[in-house]
Amino acid sequence: MKKINLRMFLILIVVTCFYESVLAQNKEGSNMTLTAKQQSIVPIAALTAQGELEQLKSALYEGLDAGLTVNQIKEIMVHTYAYCGFPRSIRGLQTFIEVMEEREAKGISDIEGVEASDLNDDRSKYDRGKANLETLIGRSLDGPQTGYAAFAPVIEIFLKEHLFADIFDRDVLTYAERELVTVSVISAIGKAEPMLRSHLTICLNVGYTPEQLYEFVGIVKTTAGKKEAKAAQAVLNEVLENR
Repeated sequence: MKKINLRMFLILIVVTCFYESVLAQNKEGSNMTLTAKQQSIVPIAALTAQGELEQLKSALYEGLDAGLTVNQIKEIMVHTYAYCGFPRSIRGLQTFIEVMEEREAKGISDIEGVEASDLNDDRSKYDRGKANLETLIGRSLDGPQTGYAAFAPVIEIFLKEHLFADIFDRDVLTYAERELVTVSVISAIGKAEPMLRSHLTICLNVGYTPEQLYEFVGIVKTTAGKKEAKAAQAVLNEVLENR
């Protein structure tokens, strides 16, 4: 009887350890895929950048159904202009207006969501933008300017004061969500590999896993196109190899 009880006890331990191992793997796996909201951000940003407005309408419907708020989608559109220009961004917003009117006519009530918080920061916009960018890239920017920033200093000022201060300080989207918008736009417009390389690296810095970025490329393939996804995959492979 004692032998049987001992055998059952050992079996119970093995089963318990196996079950806990499976739970742990599932828990880790939950961070290996993009959330439904994150998945929705990619096509909205990419199709806005490409000006594919009919496809964008479907992506906007899916984004709202996935839980993105109205203000979050507006903010995605606003963020895109920094990387693909006002014309694409405004056409995206106009398309979003059409979608909202259609949904309202169908009796669909969407969540408006929070507005950007008031900013209480006495630092200059340049210093705020510099600090935000340092957070994103994970290193100090106190050294001398090089490359395009040294060649045309005014654009470096615009980047820090407007993009990384005016835009990134708006907390309707997180830094991680903004970077997902950024890499989606850059991938969609193409031929900007150095910028895509930098922002995919930032994506890793703000918490995305390689698996999530592979998933991102897959979404680019089904929305922006195979050529765009192939180019993005090549840059991602390079980033991960040099990580």
